[in-house]
Amino acid sequence: MNKKEIEYAIQELKADYVRIQNDLEKIESVNRDISPLEKQIAAIENELKILNEKLRACR
Repeated sequence: MNKKEIEYAIQELKADYVRIQNDLEKIESVNRDISPLEKQIAAIENELKILNEKLRACR
Protein backbone atom coordinates (compact mmCIF):
# COMPACT_ATOMS: atom_id res chain seq x y z
CA MET A 1 0.00 0.00 0.00
CA ASN A 2 1.21 3.46 -0.77
CA LYS A 3 0.69 6.49 1.46
CA LYS A 4 -2.48 7.63 -0.35
CA GLU A 5 -4.09 4.18 -0.09
CA ILE A 6 -3.29 3.96 3.62
CA GLU A 7 -4.77 7.41 4.26
CA TYR A 8 -7.93 6.45 2.35
CA ALA A 9 -8.26 3.19 4.31
CA ILE A 10 -7.87 5.10 7.58
CA GLN A 11 -10.63 7.53 6.59
CA GLU A 12 -12.95 4.65 5.68
CA LEU A 13 -12.29 2.91 8.99
CA LYS A 14 -12.90 6.13 10.92
CA ALA A 15 -16.27 6.54 9.19
CA ASP A 16 -17.17 2.92 9.99
CA TYR A 17 -16.09 3.46 13.59
CA VAL A 18 -18.37 6.48 14.00
CA ARG A 19 -21.30 4.65 12.40
CA ILE A 20 -20.85 1.59 14.61
CA GLN A 21 -20.42 3.75 17.71
CA ASN A 22 -23.75 5.44 16.95
CA ASP A 23 -25.42 2.06 16.39
CA LEU A 24 -23.95 0.80 19.64
CA GLU A 25 -25.38 3.73 21.59
CA LYS A 26 -28.84 3.17 20.07
CA ILE A 27 -28.80 -0.57 20.77
CA GLU A 28 -27.48 -0.05 24.28
CA SER A 29 -30.29 2.42 25.03
CA VAL A 30 -32.87 -0.34 24.42
CA ASN A 31 -30.93 -2.87 26.51
CA ARG A 32 -29.89 -5.17 23.66
CA ASP A 33 -26.69 -7.20 23.33
CA ILE A 34 -23.90 -4.90 22.22
CA SER A 35 -21.03 -7.40 22.30
CA PRO A 36 -20.94 -7.95 18.50
CA LEU A 37 -20.58 -4.21 17.95
CA GLU A 38 -17.95 -3.96 20.65
CA LYS A 39 -15.97 -6.66 18.84
CA GLN A 40 -16.27 -4.73 15.57
CA ILE A 41 -15.05 -1.56 17.27
CA ALA A 42 -12.09 -3.40 18.77
CA ALA A 43 -11.21 -4.84 15.34
CA ILE A 44 -11.40 -1.38 13.75
CA GLU A 45 -9.21 0.10 16.49
CA ASN A 46 -6.64 -2.63 15.88
CA GLU A 47 -6.69 -2.09 12.12
CA LEU A 48 -6.33 1.67 12.62
CA LYS A 49 -3.30 1.05 14.82
CA ILE A 50 -1.70 -1.09 12.13
CA LEU A 51 -2.47 1.39 9.36
CA ASN A 52 -1.16 4.33 11.38
CA GLU A 53 2.09 2.43 11.96
CA LYS A 54 2.34 1.80 8.21
CA LEU A 55 1.64 5.47 7.53
CA ARG A 56 4.41 6.56 9.90
CA ALA A 57 6.78 4.16 8.12
CA CYS A 58 5.94 5.80 4.77
CA ARG A 59 7.08 9.24 5.89
